[in-house]
Parts: sequence; structure tokens; C-alpha cells
Amino acid sequence: MSTRPTLLCSRDVRTNLLPCLIPPAHTLTRCEPAAHQTAQRNLSLSFASEPAIIPTDDLSAGRSRPHMTPLGVQGACKPQSNEGEGSRHEYLVGINIFNASHTLDTKNKQSHLQTLPKPNEPNECDEGFNAAFNYKLTDNGLCGSSHGNVMCGDSHWGSCCSPYGFCGHTSSHCGPGCQSGPCTGRPTAISFLTLPKRSELKRNHGKFKVVGQSGVPVMAAAVMSSGQVIFIDKIENYTQLVLDTGQFAYSAEYDPRYNYAIGLPYKTNAFCSGGTFLADGRLVSIGGNGPLDFDPTVFDGFKGIRYLYRPFMEHSWIGVPWDEPGHELSTRRWYASVQTMPDGTVFVVSGSLNALDPTNPINNNPTYELLDENGYPHGESYLLPLLQRNQPYYMYPFLHLLNDGNVFIFVARSAEIFDVSIGATVHILPDLPGDYRTYPNTGGSVLLPLKPEKWWDPEVLVCGGGSFQDIRSPTDPTCGRIRPLAENATWEMDIMPKGRTMLEGILLPDGTVLWINGCNRGAQGFGVAKDPILDAWIYDPDAPLGQRWSLGGQSEIPRMYHSVALLLLDGTVMIAGSNPVEQPVLKANPDNPMEAFPTEFRVEIYTPRYLLGSNISKRPHNVWLSARWLPADGRRFIVTFSILSEAKKLQVALYHGGFVTHSLHMGHRMLFLDTEGFIPGYHHQEILVTMPPDPSIAPPGPYVVYVVVDGIPSVGQPVMVES
Repeated sequence: MSTRPTLLCSRDVRTNLLPCLIPPAHTLTRCEPAAHQTAQRNLSLSFASEPAIIPTDDLSAGRSRPHMTPLGVQGACKPQSNEGEGSRHEYLVGINIFNASHTLDTKNKQSHLQTLPKPNEPNECDEGFNAAFNYKLTDNGLCGSSHGNVMCGDSHWGSCCSPYGFCGHTSSHCGPGCQSGPCTGRPTAISFLTLPKRSELKRNHGKFKVVGQSGVPVMAAAVMSSGQVIFIDKIENYTQLVLDTGQFAYSAEYDPRYNYAIGLPYKTNAFCSGGTFLADGRLVSIGGNGPLDFDPTVFDGFKGIRYLYRPFMEHSWIGVPWDEPGHELSTRRWYASVQTMPDGTVFVVSGSLNALDPTNPINNNPTYELLDENGYPHGESYLLPLLQRNQPYYMYPFLHLLNDGNVFIFVARSAEIFDVSIGATVHILPDLPGDYRTYPNTGGSVLLPLKPEKWWDPEVLVCGGGSFQDIRSPTDPTCGRIRPLAENATWEMDIMPKGRTMLEGILLPDGTVLWINGCNRGAQGFGVAKDPILDAWIYDPDAPLGQRWSLGGQSEIPRMYHSVALLLLDGTVMIAGSNPVEQPVLKANPDNPMEAFPTEFRVEIYTPRYLLGSNISKRPHNVWLSARWLPADGRRFIVTFSILSEAKKLQVALYHGGFVTHSLHMGHRMLFLDTEGFIPGYHHQEILVTMPPDPSIAPPGPYVVYVVVDGIPSVGQPVMVES
């Protein structure tokens, strides 16, 4: 029987938690020089006592970042520009280390670690190469302008220098911006992609409307079964809501019926936490950051686990605070991703141990851990080599539960399929061409709607991203789409109307995807982004390649770092947040990049085209379900509804919105269910709906059923899916 990988940390160890993160020597990859291992081990010892207060995001502390050159790269190669509209661009990417996917032997844990090819000599990349080539070569795996302009050369760590000053040969080190070109040869054009002209895009316009005030800056959000929206923020020196303690509220419960927010107390700092819904419907916020001295009522949240209970479909508990009984993660996690598994277990991945300086390995936590179905921690952390190989792009990875029960994990440009039950990587997928796609250059990713006629075969879409963490960073206009369980899984490349980062994809009940928020220049972090994109884009996954994008309308409010968007029960989309500053700024100062975009408290509602004009009178109404607790085992339930028009097409969507933060929609998924009994043209309908046959397709937790007739959804009906 296979066993889980080497244990890295235990909750029972009260001291030296960080030193035990150092993996055994045989598990270290060639990208981690011995000098780093020694330094990491020695530095870790200094954290054996209680951690110091972390007052701010490292990016906001005003520290210089000398490792960022004027070009934003570590060597002499200028990244390819993707600016412009309607022009043809050749997007250059490094040749993938793996030209095809590889199945790994799950019985041999050592097979998780890639056997990387020996890197070639540095390759000529542009006119600046010769000057860079005369610089000295690394003797410790560090490189670039932050380390005396040292080059990687043919070092055993790798020939490519990442934007953060580490030598390596993974997709996080190579490609555009690499001092030495790609990993295994000169850059190669994957395709010639044309940025579409905005004027030529189809119009699929919805409508934006400001409806209220959020009460707190909105860093994370989730919709409860009652329709209430929970907002989560970090400790601030100002919000619009004051608690009974006299301190500001950092979380709020927003009622879309009345557009009113009420403050929710919490005990530990939820700054950049991850989250999910438990099988019993409770919302859980996981990880966070340290306390701040100006609010003594909120404590260290690095290991925090916060629970929020609301009775199913009831409003009686509005305003009841977060429950924090003292359960803790086994290791500190800031910027962790979370996925609920088919048995209700919670998979918690990655995070930062301390600060966000990616050049310092002491901050990195390339591990995962588990909570049980009740949200109680198992107490151990385990190394996840994919995260280790792709540092510093290891935080907030994209996670998608596949219909075989395994998890698709994506970091930087790299993807794999991971079996949580045995703690093993079972399949390495090809790298996604283009720029980095995860924090701090996060694009967006969705699991496209699952359909029974396709045997629930999953397809993942990843869009946008950027080159490096600086306000000058270009953004990536490309998308990759992949069927991870296909025999020869490959990325199908597409192109958006414009390069975009910090965008997020929201599945809509009609089967399309709304892409919203973000900007055209810069990255995630305080004061390192500009050129907001106000357009909403609609992606139709069923349209032919090259015809999938349309314009969905335009907002008037920039939504930059720390913004959210999520589908409500009525089929509209709530948009809130934008707080790209260390502490709230109420008035923009365009002359100062750190204050160019103020803290945004306005809440918008985006009404898709399917609910505008005469469509609103055509939506199904009087919807009734024979059951609200629905096992994912193939059972059937009855749905009745009325329609005024003569409908021709019926779909029933089972929708889970998940936990939304930092452009990630953790656990987000939608299924179209099999139906029987629909009679086109009848005004009153009674149909049989079949649940999916397995909780791998619909893991347990709160969902919403939408009856969709001719592309127009009903008001959503909350249900609980049981495993």
C-alpha cells in the first residue's frame, strides 16, 4: 500500500515548527542550492519562539526592490511587449521541459520528483546578451541584478534566472524575461495570435449599477444559502462599520435584498486567507496574517481557522460573529488555496510562513495539509514538490477537483494531477505557454461547466497573468484550455481582447463565463498596478475557437487588487472591493502610485443580458423542488415551474460559488444535470432531475439550483449536496 510522503511538521511539536519544514536531503530538487538549504535551516531557528507581529504586506512597507531591474528582468533580455490593439504579435515562450504529459508511479514516492534534463549553455536572446554574458557566473544559485548581476550559466541549479533572482530550469525560471532564454533552446513561437479590435467584438452587454456600500474593504467573499454575502478583510485603521467593542469591523454580512451591511467580529487576522464551505454548509476561512498593535482585540491569524454558521435558508442569524474555538493549522499559511474533497475532507495548499519577499526562502511554505469534514485539522503538513519547484510563484495556486476524485493543481505555468488520498502526484501535464499565471501575477481560472453527455469530463481554462511584480509589468492576453484527464492532454491556446491580470471568471447559469475586474499593467500587491480594465468580457465555451469572446458592458469603477465578484441567487453578479493600499485611502492621488486607486466601498450589481429587457418576464418562476438535501449518488428529484413564454430548451444547473479572493474562486463549479419530462411550449412544467452519480463530480456542501429556459435562469433555489 502506498503511504503518504515524509511528514514535515506536526501540531504536537510546540517548538521549532519552522525548522521541521526542511525536507530530507533526498527530496530536495536541484533548484535549491546547498547554500540555500543551510541558510533556510539556520534562519528557521530564529522563529522557534512566537512570531513577530507582521504589520503590513511587505510590498507596502516602502522597501526598495533592487532585484527589479528597469526592464523588470534579471538579465539583459527585455520581455516581449503585448501592448496594442488589433496588431499581430508573436508571443515567445520557452520550449516546455516536458513536451508531453507523464504518468508517475504512485507506488514509488521518489517518482514525484521530476528528473530534470541537464540545462544547455546560455542562449543568445537579444542585443543585450553579450554584455550580460561577460558577468561572473553563480556559485550559490543566486543570480541577477539583486545579486551583483551574476549569471546562471551552465550551473547545476539551472541556466535560467527567474525575475526574483534564483537559477533554475522550471517554467518559473525560463521563458520571456529569462537572462539566458528558454530552458532547452531558443524561444519558439507557439502560434501567431492576433489581438482582436474592440470595435469588432460582439456586443453581449449587461448593465452595471451601484447599489450600496460594503461597510468594509472586500478582500474575500462568499454567498451563504440564505443569499446573504459575507465580506472578509484584514485589520484596517478605518472601515465604515464599528463594533460594540469600539473597534472597526473587518468582516461584514451584506444583505442584497436591502443593500445593507452589518459588522461581524473575528478574533484572528484573516488577511489574505483561503477558504471553502464545509460539508455541513459552514463557511471556513483558513490562514491569515499577524496582529497589529492598534487593535489589541484581533490576534495572530497565520494558523487561524474561522467558522461561520448560518442555518440553511434562514436569515435569523444575521450578525452572529465568526466562531474561533482555537483550532489551528499545523504550519503558518498566508495566501493558501483550499478545496473541499468528495468525502468532505478539506485540502489546504501552500502559503507564506511570514512575509512576502520571494527572494527569501524562509518565507516559503511549499506544503499541504488536511482538515476533516468538520473542519478540524489533522495536524501535519506534507511537502508538495510542485510548489517547491515553482517558487516564488507558489502561493494561491489554482485548484480544481476532477471527476476522478483527484485535484488539478496549477502554479506559475506548471500543472499536475494530485491524488490527495495517497499524497502523490499521479500525472504531470504540459506547461502552459505564456507568462506567469499565479500570484503575484495572477490571472484567472475556471473549471468549465460539467455535462453528463460528456461523462462529466473536466475542462480547465486559465487566462491572463503577467511577467513580474512591478507596475511596469506587461500582462498576458492569452488563455489556455485543457482536458486534464485526456490521454494526451494539451493546451488549446486562445487570446482575450487585451492583456489582463487580476481578472476573475464567474460561471453564469446560461453556461457562459463572465470575466471582470483587473488591469492591463502591473501585478498584485500594494501600488504596483495601473491601467484598469473596465470592460466585462463574456466567454462562450461552446463557440468555435476564435469566436468565444464578446463585450459584456463597461463599469465606471476600477477594481484593482483585493476585489471580488460573485453570482447571487437572483442570477446577477455582485462586484465589490478594490483596496490596493496598505491602509484605506479615501481619496485618490494620481501622482503617487501607492495612492492612485483609493479604497473602494461601493457595491455594484452587474445584470447579465439574459435578465435585461423582455427577458426578465420570460424567466421561469414558481419554482418548487421536491427535496433540498440531495445526495450525489444518481438519485432523482422533482422540479416544477411555470413560464410565460413558449420555451424550447431547458437546462438545470447545479451551482457552487465557493470562496472568492485574489481572483481565485476556490471550489467554484457548475454542473448541468440530466432532465426528463420537459415539454416545449407548455407553460407549466414538471420534470425529473438526476443528480450526478458521484461526489467527485459534486463534492458536499451548499449549492444552488437554477432552472434555465432558453438561456434565461430562474431565481436560484438553495440546496445541500450530501456525499
